Amino acid sequence: MLKTTIALSALAAVANAKVIFKEDFSKGWRERWVDSTFKGDDQGEWKWVAPKIHADKEADKGIQTSQDSKYYGISAKFPTFSNKDKDLVVQFQVTHEQGIDCGGGYVKIYGSGTKQEELHGETPYNIMFGPDICGSTKIVHLIFAHEGKNLLKKVPIQIESDTGPHIYTLVLSSDNTYKVLKDNEEAASGKLEDDWDFLLPKEIPDPEAKKPEYWDDRAEIPDPESKKPDDWDEQPEFIVDPEASKPADWDDEDDGEWEAPLIKNPEFKGSWTPKMLKNPAFKGLWTRPLKANPEYKSNDALYLYEDNAIIGFDLWQVKSGSIFDNVIVTDSLSDAKKFAKETFEPLQKYTAAEKLKEEERKKEAEKKTEGKNSKVSKEEDNEEDVELIEEEDEEEEDNIRDEL
Repeated sequence: MLKTTIALSALAAVANAKVIFKEDFSKGWRERWVDSTFKGDDQGEWKWVAPKIHADKEADKGIQTSQDSKYYGISAKFPTFSNKDKDLVVQFQVTHEQGIDCGGGYVKIYGSGTKQEELHGETPYNIMFGPDICGSTKIVHLIFAHEGKNLLKKVPIQIESDTGPHIYTLVLSSDNTYKVLKDNEEAASGKLEDDWDFLLPKEIPDPEAKKPEYWDDRAEIPDPESKKPDDWDEQPEFIVDPEASKPADWDDEDDGEWEAPLIKNPEFKGSWTPKMLKNPAFKGLWTRPLKANPEYKSNDALYLYEDNAIIGFDLWQVKSGSIFDNVIVTDSLSDAKKFAKETFEPLQKYTAAEKLKEEERKKEAEKKTEGKNSKVSKEEDNEEDVELIEEEDEEEEDNIRDEL
């Protein structure tokens, strides 16, 4: 497979550009990417490697986190653009071949004022997108910056995690909708307004509404026929221990006035309560009716980021070893899919084939092991039979000697 020639796209006219940025980490990638040094000694080192399972060693090279429990920051710049009236598509590949236990695997889109050498977790960004895994939490983050806040998706996008390569695609559209793909299969989609708290709610509970007097919200009511038994004696729960006596060495002046300890009252039944019945008039719990929110304002430009200029990885990983590759920023999903077909799909198919071969090798090894165990077992059985026969022969010889 020929190595795809990758470089920053020269944007003669940004408004008509299709591919804004494309990177497959071929030779020369270091000229396009800037490391963050913000965390000093806690900043992890990026390595340029191919996955252990690769279709083409050179073509499949990416950048890998190489030190455990470190921060990682690296970014690349492209000509500033606005996604006004067009799609914004962000796609990248990641292989967690270390079997990640806790760490990020996402990218961020930054504005032109970002200082790349000082990239860190608090650096303002426009969009954060990609997998984040820690223990049983395995999700795809999709966080949007809006009016000074970073808005998390109300319902997280759940994923599975393994050691193979995967590609993640975000499509942010000018009609205020979004779509997230994993390995070119849709993982989530919908409206920005519905799935994030960009705006105040369209409707709110009416503060002036009052519960009607006839509204019965009691699920159960006392049984009118239930009566307290005549022998129900409501005694106290605790009583003075009648067998307790003041210790002989008790000194009232030094120890204070002696009081007998309390014990659980064996006759205590508690307070009597009537039997409860299902309330036939129950209307459910009353809630305030909704009314139009006078402070709600629609916004047709929730999707819009006027200043997009940098893409970067800003991560923390407990267990390092993730390999990132094949990054593209474009306004065309078809361009992103084409790039995935050229770069990701050959690796994906080769990895799947190698996995199948490995499973077959394991099965063969298990069969051989079972065969050896079976052979050893038979040999052991034969040895036991020989020993048994020899013992029987010796016993018969002894009997003959005794008879003689």
